[in-house]
This record gives sequence, C-alpha cells and structure tokens, in this order.
Amino acid sequence: MTTHDLVIAHGTVVNSFGRQAAHVVVDGGRVTELVDATEPVPAAARTIDASGQLVIPGGVDGHCHVAQVTGRFRTSDDYRTTSTAALWGGTTTIIDFGIPRDAQESPLDAVLNKKRLAEESRCDVALHGSVVSWDETVPWQLEQLAAEGVRSVKMYTTNRGSTMADGDTILKVMREMVRLDGLTYIHAEHDPIIADCTEQHAADGRIGIEHLHSTRPELAEEISVKETLAMAEYTGAPVYFVHQSTPGAVDLVTEARVRGQEAYSETCPHYLTLDDTVYGSTFPEWYACCPPMRSPETVAALKERLAAGAIHTVSSDHSCYDLSQKRERTDDIRFMPHGLPGVETRMPVTFTAMAAGSTVEDFVEVFSAGPARINAVPGKGTIAPGFDADLVVFDPDEKREVDGGALHMGTDFSPFEGKTLSGWPAVVVSGGRVVIDDGGFHDPGPVGRFVPRNGFIAHRDALSSVQDGVSAISL
Repeated sequence: MTTHDLVIAHGTVVNSFGRQAAHVVVDGGRVTELVDATEPVPAAARTIDASGQLVIPGGVDGHCHVAQVTGRFRTSDDYRTTSTAALWGGTTTIIDFGIPRDAQESPLDAVLNKKRLAEESRCDVALHGSVVSWDETVPWQLEQLAAEGVRSVKMYTTNRGSTMADGDTILKVMREMVRLDGLTYIHAEHDPIIADCTEQHAADGRIGIEHLHSTRPELAEEISVKETLAMAEYTGAPVYFVHQSTPGAVDLVTEARVRGQEAYSETCPHYLTLDDTVYGSTFPEWYACCPPMRSPETVAALKERLAAGAIHTVSSDHSCYDLSQKRERTDDIRFMPHGLPGVETRMPVTFTAMAAGSTVEDFVEVFSAGPARINAVPGKGTIAPGFDADLVVFDPDEKREVDGGALHMGTDFSPFEGKTLSGWPAVVVSGGRVVIDDGGFHDPGPVGRFVPRNGFIAHRDALSSVQDGVSAISL
C-alpha cells in the first residue's frame, strides 16, 4: 500500500471555480490527487482532519514591499520576518518589488539585490522590477529581468524626485513589456494635482497627518488611471493598477476591458474596511498611506465593485514601518513614511469584507487564484493535481480580534487593531510542509523558493483548460 506524505482529509476544497468534498493528497511538495470524501482516506505519514472546515489554495500576495529603502527610511522587516508573517496569515507566496533606492542603483541591480535577500524567506517569493528613468540600457536590463523570471515592471506616476517615472518612460517601458510578454504595473496618482494640492494645504497650515486624505483627491487617482489606460491602449500593453481606492478608477478599468484591453484592478484590505474618519482618530498616523483612506460612501461603492467581480485581486501593499518612524513627522505628511503593515491580516480582513454578497469562491479568486494567474506564477492559486501543495484550512465561522502586538510582521501596530474578523487560518501547508497548526508555527527554515514567472500571454493561454482538470505539472 502506498503511503503518501500528507493527506488533508474530509474538508470542503474550494477553488475559484467550484468546490467539492475531498481528501487532498500531497507528495513531494505537490498535490497529487483529490479523492472524493466518500472514499476511504488514503494512507499517509500525516493525516489532518479538516471535517467541517474549508480547504483553499495558499494565498498569493502580489504586492509586498520587503526591506524597502525609500529616502532615509527603511522598513523594519526582512524576508525572514515578512515571510513568517505571511504564513501566519495564510499567504504562501509573496511578490516583492526591486525598486531602485536611488539614481545609482539600476533596475536590474535592485532586483538582484532583492533576490539575494529573499534567500532567507520561509515562503516562496517572486519579484517585480521597477523603472524610474529611461536610458539606453533599459531594454537590455528588462531582457535580463525576463530571463530571471521577472516579468512585470512597476512605475509610479507620482513621487517626483524619488520613484516617479515620466510619461515618456512609462510609454517606452510599456513597449518593451509587450515585446517581452510582460505586465506593466502602475501606481496611478496624478502628480501635478497632488503636488499643487499639497502645496496649497501647506500654505494654509493644514499639512499634518490629520489632513492626508484631503491632499490626495480621488480625481488625482482617476485622471492618472485614464491617462495610463490611453498609453496602454496605444502600445497594446497589458496593465495592472495597484491599490485602487475609488469606484471611478475601477470603472475606468472595466470600461477599458469592454473595449478589449488587458487591464486589471487591484485593491487592498484597508480600502475595503477603513474610511477617512480614521484621520480624526486618536492615532491618525496608523493610517498614513497613499492613496489615503476615502469617504465612507466611496468605501461602500468600492465594496460593491468587488462583489460584482470588477476588482481582480486584493493585495496587502505591505510596508512595514513602525510607530517611531511614523511619528517622527506627523506634523508634515511630506516628510513621513507612507505604507501599512498588512501581509498577515490580508486573509481575514478580505474574507470578512466579502462575507456579505460574495461566495468563498469569489474570495479565493482575489486572494489566490487571480493574483497567481494574472502575475503568471506557475503552480499556484489552485488545488488540483500538479499544483504546488500550498493549502489553508480554516473555519469560516471562527472569529478573532486583531491584537497588533501579537502579530508577527516586525512592527508594533496594526491599522485593524481591535477589529473582530473571520477567516483566520488554522492549518497552513506551504510546499507540502505543515508550517501552521494547533501547535503554532513550525519554522521550516529558509526553504522558500524564488519562483520565475512565465510570460503574461503564454501563461494565460496555458492555463485556459485548468478548470477542466488539466494538470499544471508542465506549466
């Protein structure tokens, strides 16, 4: 009789395209079989009983910033810390950014540096590149990145003087990404509007953190999305918009898709659950991020777009500053670091936000399957034979209260402090290893793999028959 490495027995397996009661069989770090739950449980070295619980694919967080240096600030984490926190939160693959820290670091060097740092990761890691300014070496550098399996490039339409790319650079990089079968990532906020609005607020003495939301209007995000979509249409480039915070921005992407463009919307848990009243709270510095939180009406409309399927992924935009960094310059938002810790709480915050009006299949789509598919990450996002054994077992009815001090992200706060959430993982399997169970965290050591990504169009075409049960071993 064959003895398998691991069996998750008697659970309800939920993929983005359906569910079934099944025993999940794992060998060699991959799912090898789904056995109908009415059949006997296959023999295994370890069997986990998931009766009454859901089994979903491990999360893929397509937007994380690990050990990120921006100006004089560096996030307070490293790959060991962030990957551990990701696993605690049911995420088994993170995608980080190689963003040049200054003009002396090239896009290629920034990615290779992150790849070296990622050798300490406990979960699998993929990477995005980033281009700030164009020169004659950029096409060659992008070719080298593609050869490394880095098939997307992020550019910022704001943050002049640091990470901002001008329109010429964005358009030229889009052309190169089409040539290399890649994906263009965009942080879309209209810099002239933001710069002017911020200057006006500073002149009026309204430049502290409590005014952040009024210095970055919704119009600035939406006009930048509109301009970028025009460049993507002109070049034929697939484009992915990070952290969209307004229904208007999402609607622009939807309209582009109706016209036949390959365009995608990402949002973040904080935009689905927090609104701009947080800037009048006791600790407004907990919510310093760009774009800022929006009005309650905007948040409600954004959730409607998510329920309707117009938002394709929910990512954390994890940026792990601590409160000492946040509080250095709360008097002037131009000089404080922006970004929130969230890789560990992405699963329960998103699941709770989607509890009304969405199915668990919808949740799996934005938490795991969509990020894996759109980012062309092979072997991820689905529980099926041939896919990596990245699995999460949880009881959707279990509730826990967020205690920022008890989380594992390397910082001393959470923007979700005190909130009661559902959808916390009880068991996490990463690459066939049980890393979270009722005994806590079992540190696997630096076993996380760097995952080279496929070409955007090539991966989409290869996955077209996965829902019919085709194995992904060859992908």
